[in-house]
Amino acid sequence: MSQIEGLSAVTFNTRDMARAVGFYDALGFEQIYGGESADFTSFRAGSGYLNLAQVTDPGPLEGWGRAIFYVKDVDAIHARVIEAGFTPEFEPRNAAWGERYFHVRDPDGHELSFARLISAGE
Repeated sequence: MSQIEGLSAVTFNTRDMARAVGFYDALGFEQIYGGESADFTSFRAGSGYLNLAQVTDPGPLEGWGRAIFYVKDVDAIHARVIEAGFTPEFEPRNAAWGERYFHVRDPDGHELSFARLISAGE
């Protein structure tokens, strides 16, 4: 039996904290620690957290996968992303596995998915 009870936080590396903080602020994440000039910033993400860590290493920032956030209204978040001047990878869509979702990348290339469960027939 798994001892895993949930996900507390996701931490993304960034080379430009001000740019990354601006992105997450524009998407409506609540900043609870740090900020544009900090080495570490935390945002509330439901019952967990999304963290940003400043990186100074000149090597490439490699993508690692995707963070999925459940939201009340996928289409409203999609509209907010566009209004903020960012480009989602595709329009919200309903998936065969029972979610409505879309993806957008943050300024450092980390993929975010915003989703909600849907009922049959939606």
